[in-house]
Amino acid sequence: MTRTFRGRVSRLTAAALLGTTLLLPSSAGAAAPFPYQDPALPVATRVADLMSRMTLDEKLGQMTQAERGSVTAADLTAYRLGSVLSGGGSAPNPNTATGWADMYDGFQRAALATPLGIPMIYGVDAVHGHNNVVGATIFPHNIGLGATRDPVLVEQIGRAVAEEVSGTGVDWDFAPCLCVARNDRWGRTYESFGETPDIASSLTTIVTGLQGPALGGPASVLATAKHYLGDGGTTGGDDQGDTQLSEAELRAIHLPPFQAAIQRGVGSVMVSYSSWNGVKLHGHQYLVTGLLKGELGFSGFVVSDWNGIDQIDGQSGFTAAEVSAAVNAGVDMVMVPTAWKNFLTLLRAEVGNGHIPLSRIDDANRRILTKKFELGLFERPLTDRAWTPTVGGAAHRALARQAVAKSQVLLKNAGGVLPLARDNNKIFVAGKNADDIGHQSGGWTVSWQGGSGNLTPGTTILQGIRAAAGPTTTVTYNQRGTGIDGTYRAAIAVVGETPYAEGQGDRTGSMSLDRDDLRTIATLRKAGVPVIVVLVSGRPLDIAAELPGWNALLAAWLPGTEGGGVADVLFGVVPPTGKTPMTWGTSVTQQPINTGDGKTPLFPQGFGLTY
Repeated sequence: MTRTFRGRVSRLTAAALLGTTLLLPSSAGAAAPFPYQDPALPVATRVADLMSRMTLDEKLGQMTQAERGSVTAADLTAYRLGSVLSGGGSAPNPNTATGWADMYDGFQRAALATPLGIPMIYGVDAVHGHNNVVGATIFPHNIGLGATRDPVLVEQIGRAVAEEVSGTGVDWDFAPCLCVARNDRWGRTYESFGETPDIASSLTTIVTGLQGPALGGPASVLATAKHYLGDGGTTGGDDQGDTQLSEAELRAIHLPPFQAAIQRGVGSVMVSYSSWNGVKLHGHQYLVTGLLKGELGFSGFVVSDWNGIDQIDGQSGFTAAEVSAAVNAGVDMVMVPTAWKNFLTLLRAEVGNGHIPLSRIDDANRRILTKKFELGLFERPLTDRAWTPTVGGAAHRALARQAVAKSQVLLKNAGGVLPLARDNNKIFVAGKNADDIGHQSGGWTVSWQGGSGNLTPGTTILQGIRAAAGPTTTVTYNQRGTGIDGTYRAAIAVVGETPYAEGQGDRTGSMSLDRDDLRTIATLRKAGVPVIVVLVSGRPLDIAAELPGWNALLAAWLPGTEGGGVADVLFGVVPPTGKTPMTWGTSVTQQPINTGDGKTPLFPQGFGLTY
């Protein structure tokens, strides 16, 4: 199936659905009235022709992105908006793949009803699968993928995500996060592939997976390298904080993954909320225009983060000065989720009074429209429903299970307690993360911060253990460990963190297991059987004091919906091959701890046992 013919519903079909007369491209069987509607012409020619026909208001609309809950289809037509997004947890009703496709097509028809028929582009944070959609395949978060050190697997995951995203109509993914997390207190540590730039750079293969070899092919989705630049290096791991580094350090640690993504043709770059030496990135002309667009030659478009322009002056509510600062710094599309009308008013005024040159508006439009043409949105603007059945499909879940198994890092295995015997065994399972899809998936799962319980279909770690055990093996579960005795051959405690996302995930104090986890493990230990701890977490935790009492420790990270992959390693169906992407400290007092800094770790970066 090639997207040339099947990638999206054609504009001819769209016109019929709209009940309106659209100017048809020549591929639809009629000569294109204008050059921009002719797919046989070079993209640059089409862009130039379209821009020559656009009013200033149409150009300003292209630079504006509104949140789906704060915009109507009529708004899209009236204000010529260039883009719509779903924030974390923002979904249509019903929250199904078809529900999403129907919503997308409704917005797209409204965009096509404008005089020039410029399609909108729809963005989502599909950061570990199409995670806003109930029923989608949820892959391990980036920290787990970093543990695999497997660029081919990560590219395959990008391809699978692109297919599921395409099946809902969406054509733009705010991923991958290429942050190099340098302090595990940071609540976005799990969105990082690792603490050194080499890991993230090698795994930019996900960009190729998402976009395909070139934009516009089958299930091609625009990828976004984020968050530019230095978001993982803030002092104290403070989310949206200040990265206090020399330019040489910034370039050596945080820039290489973005360079790698640009070499792979990444279509967009999202600016970080954070600052560099006190200056907010959203207003940093040197880093955005000088370094990214100039020196590195990035030819795609730059998008702001959610209301990111509002942080430039440190006061609540964005001003005209902040609008001009961001746009002049090089931000091409501005994510103004709710206050988009006010943004348009201020943007128009700032152009009118000469604070923003028209050349900057034209540059932004050229970049945005180029990607829309390259994606094929002008020819195929509506959802290709041939991809819709792939959402949560068996092939993608099998790939996710493989990724889970490859991401497991075996940190301790005293006496060879692992792998567990599949047959004639008696196993006790406990812990708050053993039987909870929400907990094992982490943040950015159905809702922004994630949640507990059966948020979406999948296999819990407990269900995976039960399925892996042979018919002659007994598996008993009690969350708190109640009921265990000395007749069990092994006890598995599935413990660790509960879901969080940016901001709320920062851990400024203790990074230890909570009281319930410690109590559960203590209950299991009292029975005198070997205790295997499976740690579900978005970062290394402070466990050095407890580790001597554990027979085995498996870092499962945040595996997503396919808990069978954890069981595959516990039973030796797949040997553990994962390596720590972060340095694992002996105490929270060591934070930040990173390879090469002279601090003695509990486990160095790159550590991992096997059977």
